[in-house]
Amino acid sequence: MKRILTILPILSLVMAGCLREPFADAFITPNPAYVGEDITFTNISENTDYVEWEMGDGSTSSSFDVIHYYNDPDFYDVNLVAFGVKGGVHSSSFIVEVIGSELKIIVQLWTPVDEPDGYFLEGASVILYPTLDDWVFQTNPVAELFTNTAGECIFDGLSYQRYYVDVWEANHDNYLLAEEDVAWIETQELPGAYDHTFIDHTFIAYVDYYENGKKSTSRSSSKEKVLQEGFQGEKRDLKINKITEPRKGR
Repeated sequence: MKRILTILPILSLVMAGCLREPFADAFITPNPAYVGEDITFTNISENTDYVEWEMGDGSTSSSFDVIHYYNDPDFYDVNLVAFGVKGGVHSSSFIVEVIGSELKIIVQLWTPVDEPDGYFLEGASVILYPTLDDWVFQTNPVAELFTNTAGECIFDGLSYQRYYVDVWEANHDNYLLAEEDVAWIETQELPGAYDHTFIDHTFIAYVDYYENGKKSTSRSSSKEKVLQEGFQGEKRDLKINKITEPRKGR
């Protein structure tokens, strides 16, 4: 009996030694990823009782594996902490690259459904705004581009959100359309878990034509000034509606 009592403490020490310290590790795919795209964080930690994730954008998770997407393009520091059965702790960090999305804007003259399609407008100024209020007050522009001969321009590095499109040219704008329904200027939100190789994110920005001296609204003489000087614009004299019976588009 005395021999058995002597062996038991030895076995306890051996078993305790078998409980090795935790080691935090993970496999991340895809990396890099696009904004709005689901990223799978597969936990391959060893000797772990439970884990905690810090995703680098302020969000956290205690799930063993995580599926997460990011709203903004950037490099994110992801931290995984593994907690061992006997109290040990180990952490590992990972860099996740998130690529901004592209959005093609096509500027086209609006025409009624019973008339031929309108022409595509070359040389039009196109500015993206992050919110409707920014569009109304002409503040915080994201970027400005000008349409090519096909009436197109392509923005890149965009976040996972909707944008509001301002189009202006000497005899064209989309301000009256916006007053009728915000849908004329509001882009789609990019879908999650999509393949940028095969999906074309395009928004058709329709405009009205005005003869010289008959513009629907007044505006600054140069949009470049808005971007270069961080211009806090004057509010447009428009009442933006969100639920209407708008003109029929294409």
